[in-house]
Amino acid sequence: MAEREQQAGSHPEDEAFLPLEGHHYIVPKKEINIVSDMGKWKRSQAYADYMGFVLSLNEGIKGKKLTDEYKVSEVIIKLIALLDTLDLWIDETPPVDQPSRFGNKAFRTWYNKLDKEAENLVCTVIPSQLSAAAPEVAVYLKEAVGNSTRIDYGTGHEAAFAAFLCCLCKIGVLKVDDQLAIVFKVFNRYLEVMRKLQKTYRMEPAGSQGVWGLDDFQFLPFIWGSAQLVDNPTLEPRHFVDEKVVNENHKDYMFLECIQFITEMKTGPFAEHSNQLWNISAVPSWSKVNQGLIRMYKAECLEKFPVIQHFKFGSLLPIQPVKS
Repeated sequence: MAEREQQAGSHPEDEAFLPLEGHHYIVPKKEINIVSDMGKWKRSQAYADYMGFVLSLNEGIKGKKLTDEYKVSEVIIKLIALLDTLDLWIDETPPVDQPSRFGNKAFRTWYNKLDKEAENLVCTVIPSQLSAAAPEVAVYLKEAVGNSTRIDYGTGHEAAFAAFLCCLCKIGVLKVDDQLAIVFKVFNRYLEVMRKLQKTYRMEPAGSQGVWGLDDFQFLPFIWGSAQLVDNPTLEPRHFVDEKVVNENHKDYMFLECIQFITEMKTGPFAEHSNQLWNISAVPSWSKVNQGLIRMYKAECLEKFPVIQHFKFGSLLPIQPVKS
């Protein structure tokens, strides 16, 4: 995002789409087909840009609450409207009666609607002079909601939504001063819609490590949520296993919202159903939690073939190596 700002030079009002004039967009496709392809991913411009985006947002929200005042631009409002549409479609597509408890087939009906409408939805967010980008950006939106064959959802789908937002930054639709709203408004609304999908259609966790994983479905809200809590004067990591603290503070902090959702969905002692998080509650400071989670995200999600084999690469997030 910082790079984008520099390109715009000293005239930010001149909505600088110029670097993209004549840009050749590509519909993203799979490039990681065998385990040995993982090296290409780690050396790629896509990896550098994706991780840069995650870390830039991580820095931007340190010490900030979800309920703080921040700028909400027109494009943020449009993105919320897009997510509200996905939410409405869930209401319009109730689960069907079926013998198996998990993976309700009504999800496929819901997903087919998104599959057909994704480009149109993206066009409601981006200006008309960038409409050529819609087919490329829409792929990440479709990848962000789960798999319609397996009726599952996991951190690879979450990464696709972050990639969708990253692409909107790269084409200049989202700006540097949208950072807080990207996480607190857009990503938070995305989480609400995904939780509703997971509950409504009883989606399976994709590639879950069960009790040894951080969470069945998400990872990024724990990274960004711990960043919010860095240097917090009253809340320490040990507090998030205290139900009263979570109930009193979850509206301010994404991390605590995640904990509340887990305790709502799972029964039994927290230390048993969420062992990794229980261990994290013993870490002395939020900055150490935040740094540890970033390392864990790279190792457990971004460097795992079962997750990254589904990632798609185009012109905005290219598989080509980083230019030295």
